[in-house]
Amino acid sequence: MAVLLFLLAAGLAGIVRRAWILQVRQGPVLRALAEDQYLRDVRLPARRGVILDRAGNELAVSAMVDSIFANPREVRDPAAAAGALAGVLGVDPEPLARRLAGRKHFVWVKRRVRPQEAAAVRALRIPGIAITPESERFYPNRELAGHVLGFVGADAVGLEGLELEMDEVLRGRGERVQGLADALGNVVFSDDLFDDGRGAGADVQLALDRTIQHIAEEELANTIRAFEAKAGSVVVADPRTGEIIAIANHPAFNPNEFSAFPQGDRRDRAVTDRFEPGSTLKVFTVAAALASGAVAPDDVFFCERGLWQLADYKIRDSHRDGWLNPAQVLARSSNIGAGKIGLATGKSKLFSYLRRFGFGQRTGVPLPGESSGSLRDFRRWYDVDLVTTAFGQGMTATTLQLTMAMAAVANEGQLMEPILVRRVIDSKGRTTRQWLPRVRRRVIPRSTARLLADMLTSVTEEGGTGLEAGLGDMLVAGKTGTAQKADFLSGGYTDLWVASFIGFVPADRPRLVISVVVDEPVINHTGGVVAAPAFRRIADRSLRYLGEMPSRVAVTVAPGTQSAPASGPASGR
Repeated sequence: MAVLLFLLAAGLAGIVRRAWILQVRQGPVLRALAEDQYLRDVRLPARRGVILDRAGNELAVSAMVDSIFANPREVRDPAAAAGALAGVLGVDPEPLARRLAGRKHFVWVKRRVRPQEAAAVRALRIPGIAITPESERFYPNRELAGHVLGFVGADAVGLEGLELEMDEVLRGRGERVQGLADALGNVVFSDDLFDDGRGAGADVQLALDRTIQHIAEEELANTIRAFEAKAGSVVVADPRTGEIIAIANHPAFNPNEFSAFPQGDRRDRAVTDRFEPGSTLKVFTVAAALASGAVAPDDVFFCERGLWQLADYKIRDSHRDGWLNPAQVLARSSNIGAGKIGLATGKSKLFSYLRRFGFGQRTGVPLPGESSGSLRDFRRWYDVDLVTTAFGQGMTATTLQLTMAMAAVANEGQLMEPILVRRVIDSKGRTTRQWLPRVRRRVIPRSTARLLADMLTSVTEEGGTGLEAGLGDMLVAGKTGTAQKADFLSGGYTDLWVASFIGFVPADRPRLVISVVVDEPVINHTGGVVAAPAFRRIADRSLRYLGEMPSRVAVTVAPGTQSAPASGPASGR
């Protein structure tokens, strides 16, 4: 019994010792070997965040699609494999055969293929050829807001527009997770595979309204075709909040197929292109004169019957007017009247107010390539520079700058920060960042802004240059613009034109500010004929969509004295 007990104890001790060696001393090594047999690393591809409009409609989404790749070291007959793949994928077999004959471990065959192409490749069962899922960016509304959204490259990296500017937010993080594998090495289960939010990018909600964006793009395209223009842009904003409701550009492009369009068509002209605004700037000249006290509403200026000799320069109007007050200068779009109002205001005051309205500086909208325009320092102005700047020549601006400046007039003199992105939403549905309305600064007093709004309604009424922008029973405040295009290379001016109209509706309780700019129209080049009708149609359709009812109140415009009777047709300037 003693011997038996000794043997049993010795055996037990040996078992305990062996168990200690396996589980403690060699445990980590053996555990790693076991995990290599039944665990597999799975790379979860990053899901790029969705871009939404203000109502939650999807403007840019990501979908998982198949991509074909190869391990050339495992391809037995590169030429035969290339020929078979070329037949189902529509690729050139010769360069593919050269890639498959290489010594690399990985080469792409074709990325982001259609489902039927992926099924055909699977059916071929070619050794060394495999399929992996990849994320593809898709724009369900095609051209809609394409210049704002931009596009992404082959590796799901933003290349233009908001896709570029918000790339760090939208781009997810690809992660590796572990899952259980069967005897063939196929992953059969992993808790992490069911976590849809793992590594996903954040969603971005914009202030854009899909319907108003469509209206703006459609009416702009119709105007471009009707007047055989080169290009154009439209910006629609809410003056109360600074939210950008629509940014339309023409020519348009489809971000789903961006490489098929020339680079010029992909440019966001409303933000990047600067031009001399012409008569639309007279609004801000009159605003500066009234706000600074340099000019009173009932002051009158002699408009020289349409021709004014200033030193060695001749300032012309397209109509022959005599004495006009500021309201009539705007209504008749008199260059001479605006120039004399500018002289009365003075160089430093006019420059200061134009800067306060945002000219000569970027608005800060989150889009790449925004231009600041140009506004030379007043200390370098001669009198003729002061006069030409007062009626919108000798300086440049963008469509977005003009929109935000007019929005300040509509918003009782307060310049708002432009809001294009409303909020960022993480994969759990939580808002991580939000942009709320913020006043950048007060530009002019409330009383001046209201007076100016009343003056601008005369532009769209009988005798004004923007009669075509009128909306029947609804008050419309706005200003036409017709400016010769400057030749920035050789100096001087060309025989090409930019026609524009910028205004807000309803004038008594502004809901929308709309800017229409048409570049190089051929059939006609005046703002009152080219841009004003487009403004009217965009405003009418947008307000109907918003449920805005027309209103009509009495308009009080400062009375003028010794005004010349209206003669001839509206100039359209």
